[in-house]
Amino acid sequence: MSLPHLFAPLVLRSITLPNRIAVSPMCQYSSEDGFASDWHFVHLASRAVGGAGLVFTEATAVTPEGRISPQDLGIWSDKHIDRLQHITDFLHSQGSCAGIQVGHAGRKGSMSKPWEGTRLIPPSEGGWDKLAAPSAIPFSAEYGKPTGLDRDGIAAIQKAFVAAAHRALAAGFDVIEIHAAHGYLLHQFLSPLSNTRTDEYGGSFENRVRLVVEVTKAVRAVWPGHLPVFVRISATDWLESFTGEKPEGTEAGWTIDQSVALSALLRDCGVDLVDCSSGGNVANAKIPVGPGYQTAFAARIRREAGIATGAVGMITQSAQADCIIRTQQADLVLLARELLRDPYWPLRAARELKVPTPWPVQYSRAADAHAPARDRIVAK
Repeated sequence: MSLPHLFAPLVLRSITLPNRIAVSPMCQYSSEDGFASDWHFVHLASRAVGGAGLVFTEATAVTPEGRISPQDLGIWSDKHIDRLQHITDFLHSQGSCAGIQVGHAGRKGSMSKPWEGTRLIPPSEGGWDKLAAPSAIPFSAEYGKPTGLDRDGIAAIQKAFVAAAHRALAAGFDVIEIHAAHGYLLHQFLSPLSNTRTDEYGGSFENRVRLVVEVTKAVRAVWPGHLPVFVRISATDWLESFTGEKPEGTEAGWTIDQSVALSALLRDCGVDLVDCSSGGNVANAKIPVGPGYQTAFAARIRREAGIATGAVGMITQSAQADCIIRTQQADLVLLARELLRDPYWPLRAARELKVPTPWPVQYSRAADAHAPARDRIVAK
């Protein structure tokens, strides 16, 4: 049996990704009242034309207060479905699978667009003054102070994720990803740096992972059994080094060891793939950003938790991405900024790796400038 490679299909339940390249969720801050705009259509459609096997929306808020900014995409209303379905229909027409990432920003919500600086947006400018969190601990001085959720609030969050899953299915998505990373609400419950609760949702590992597990089970219960569920996690808060050392005067936070244990629980909840990112929950964390700097997390979770993983973070070269798949460090690579620079990266990677890959027929005359016309490969 040949080894998997970057352009080998990936079967996840009843769907088959045509390759192992996914568009990572990337916030565009270009929505009004949560509705997908022309910008979202062009942004996501271009990556499907470019050959990505799976195209994810940005983090899509399950409640209005679950947005990072007032300009975030949302799925808290049935009214959001039609514009999202317009996008999924086009993605499918290009042979790509459509994925939606659903999440809640928690204490990191009601903030300005990043190119306008770091500023809390007040209700008078479209923001909101009630920030949900496990505990009343702000992310940093620039962010608002949240209120610790009571049990009714926790139940409401769970119901919002379930309602979002119903709407995502109606909008035609093939994959749903639960966002439990980057310091947003579900990650806030996981980490002892943001969760100081003393009830059944705080303290021990079992208690801190409770909400993520409950949300995952609830979403899996309503998401059709033939379609896959992903969960994105931050594999570490980066307050503990690989040698087990930690900065003086800090807690270890959420660690890779805990991520392995959580991933095994998620596997047993019916999750098909863990999307392995990191950081985002601590403002002063020192993150050693570099090529493939998070791939080791995906490899370890895949190996020790026995679940498929996605690798993300500074994956830019075709040979690098192919190596990650061939050496079975991950089952999928998710590209973000590289796909902003080059929406057609998958087509370029296929040429560099000498893998015959269809181009959209409209672009066929550019498929291979150096090959005879009879040898050019185009989509039928």
